[in-house]
Amino acid sequence: MPDNKLPADKVAPEDSPLFASTLARGLEVIMAFRAGNPSMNLPEIAAATGITKSAAQRFAFTLEALGYLRKDPQSKRYQLTPRALSLGFGYLQTDSLIDRASPYLHQLNRECHESCNLSEPDGYEMVFVARFPSHNQVMIPMPLGLSLPMYCTASGRAYLSRLAPRVCAELLESMPRPMQTHATITDLNALLDKIAEAREEGCSSIEGEYFLGDISLAAPIVDAGGTPLGAINISVPASRWSFEDARKAFAPALIHTAHAISSAGWSQRAGGFR
Repeated sequence: MPDNKLPADKVAPEDSPLFASTLARGLEVIMAFRAGNPSMNLPEIAAATGITKSAAQRFAFTLEALGYLRKDPQSKRYQLTPRALSLGFGYLQTDSLIDRASPYLHQLNRECHESCNLSEPDGYEMVFVARFPSHNQVMIPMPLGLSLPMYCTASGRAYLSRLAPRVCAELLESMPRPMQTHATITDLNALLDKIAEAREEGCSSIEGEYFLGDISLAAPIVDAGGTPLGAINISVPASRWSFEDARKAFAPALIHTAHAISSAGWSQRAGGFR
């Protein structure tokens, strides 16, 4: 997550008397269950969240009572229940950008027959919030809610391209930039060059920087003031497309769709709710 350094006269959120630390800890317990930790016992929950075993027991009991966790009676291990989906589903139901973009993405998907997605920023990552899958076989699963790093994805670079250059550079410099594949660009100056290209061309394109064999093109969605809200992307496999052919085939329609989605929201006050 970004390193949000506060001025000396500002109070960190967790130090505010309004901060509900118990609620924060409970959410941390839920968030600790991920692909690498689909089920955990109490010591594992405590280790994953940095709380004591007794606190883990209280949180696990409460979340089980509320229906968000279930416990296996034999192994004593906990895992999420389908009710946990409701915590994120409310966002999918109420986010106005998803509602606005979906008809345009659906039309783009019908025209290109390839996977079309909407992503929104969260810290150093882009989160898939709407998806229209390819009409062809897709080898890489991309479920809603999946988070991918900004620096090595087309959607992330498209979003970064509409930030002020200084803000973009500071954000890139502060985020971790590990190699994801042999093709991943991690050098700050090289990334800034790629983002400058995206800013000039209106879209970003990458090949194999996060998933080998994946080609992705993305264009930013902005509000009336030019502030980026997210990005839409088309993803195709390198087994069916060359990088240059994909750019020629999809970039114009992608940029046009991004402009249409952006302009559809320009009647709203710049900087307000999307």
